[in-house]
Amino acid sequence: MDGKRALNQVLNRTASSSLHDVDAVFMLVQAMVWNDDDQRTFELVCKSGTPFYMVVNKVDKIIKKADMLPYLTKLPTHDALKDVLLISAKSGDGVEQLESLVASLMPEAPFQFGEDDLTDRSSRFLASEAVREQLTRFLNAELPYSLTVEIEQFEESPKLLRIGAVIWVEKSSQKGIIIGKGGERLKEVGSRARQSMESLFGNKVFLQLWVRVKEGWADDERALRSLGYEKQ
Repeated sequence: MDGKRALNQVLNRTASSSLHDVDAVFMLVQAMVWNDDDQRTFELVCKSGTPFYMVVNKVDKIIKKADMLPYLTKLPTHDALKDVLLISAKSGDGVEQLESLVASLMPEAPFQFGEDDLTDRSSRFLASEAVREQLTRFLNAELPYSLTVEIEQFEESPKLLRIGAVIWVEKSSQKGIIIGKGGERLKEVGSRARQSMESLFGNKVFLQLWVRVKEGWADDERALRSLGYEKQ
């Protein structure tokens, strides 16, 4: 991830700080790919001193498994690297073994939250994540880091939640991409996000979405703080 933008710096700081509060790290890479981002991540994880595992995903796309050997041989190594795991998230190959390994590394400890607690984040945050999830599903190749979601309205009543969310983008052209022809894409995003919220909150939801342009928001730390990105 390009470290020059203010948004990327905030995200990188958040990721870096989390490395020191965990028992193990799982670094995910794509089979047959090792790029500059992978190298920077590898160096960051090594520097933390936390034991880590490298997880190579999308092995189902490799027709000749023998082609994997040169790639695996060239992967960097480190004393803190415990193992390299091969998986396919799509087909499920190796996923069960990965889950078992994760479970085995979890230390026994008292529960930190009540058994009915789903998260320590606010309902507003969960609502924004529901919208952001659907935007990512529809636009993962078009606008990966150029939008964010802000909840402007969150009104609760016994029978209905009224939620108003603004989707912020950096350029007018991006606004058209999100809205789609005749507003169909935004309508589909809203419909799916609303269903997700109703399942999460256990209540009927009336959701309104707006798309607005805030030029340079990802480069402005003051704007980032106003949109809920905490500076580490």
